[in-house]
Amino acid sequence: MAIEYLAWDVFVLEERLRRLERRVERRRLRDAQNPFELPREEFFSLFRLPQEATMNLVNLLRAELQCERIIGLSPEIKVLVAIRFYAQGCYQRSVGNQQQFNISQPSTSRCLHAVTEAINRRLLRRWVKFPMTAIDRQQAREKFATAPQPFAGAIGAIDCTFVHILAPSEHEEAFVNHHGRHSLNVQAIVDPDLKILNINPRYPGARNDAYIWSTSPIRRAMEFHYNRGERRTWLIGDAGYPLEPWLLTPLANFPEDTRQYQYTQQLFKARSVVERFFGVFKSVSGDACHTSES
Repeated sequence: MAIEYLAWDVFVLEERLRRLERRVERRRLRDAQNPFELPREEFFSLFRLPQEATMNLVNLLRAELQCERIIGLSPEIKVLVAIRFYAQGCYQRSVGNQQQFNISQPSTSRCLHAVTEAINRRLLRRWVKFPMTAIDRQQAREKFATAPQPFAGAIGAIDCTFVHILAPSEHEEAFVNHHGRHSLNVQAIVDPDLKILNINPRYPGARNDAYIWSTSPIRRAMEFHYNRGERRTWLIGDAGYPLEPWLLTPLANFPEDTRQYQYTQQLFKARSVVERFFGVFKSVSGDACHTSES
């Protein structure tokens, strides 16, 4: 009986050694194939970011992603796996099995969670900020006033886009948009430089733009500043949004020689920045996103 127990212990030990050897071999393969050494065009095609921007992102997140295990994934690989998935929207297993990575699906999943959480903790509030102070709002107005398509008083252009998802197991019907596809309806506010000032991905595709705006903290902030006497500061949106003192929308059916028509044409041109933003967003993240039609 003692011999049988000893044999079993030896078998378990050998199996653990084989698993460790496989992990070490995967690490060697990853180290031997450094994706950052790919030609610039090939790297951008795979990850939708240039090497310099990707390495900057790695360095910003390194403290959050550093692993103490010898066979653990490096921060560089974790970020590359995550942005490859963000860029392509493909299955986790196919991302991990690519020759640049050689990692399993569970490891891919852990990379996605770790990098996404690190971005949310360290970068989201630093990079995505709505102008709330008097100085910030004045600078935002000046930026729109001097933009190629100016609009006096505007601090941001607002719109929504559908981000397609797999059908959820609960409340599936709430995620079906008017195109008949499962999605989130994501609201974004951007400036003339296509910088994101605010983004809201919390609502399913069946919710329309006006409803999302009605529950938005940004709407409450705009109303707050209006009630404190700020009368010539607004966002600009399309006809899917209600006309409010702090949100300007098109005026339909006015003759061409009227001020209302001229105002509407100027508004269309100025708010095209948010449509251009979604165009850039879709070109970076593949075909998963489509602008909503209000």
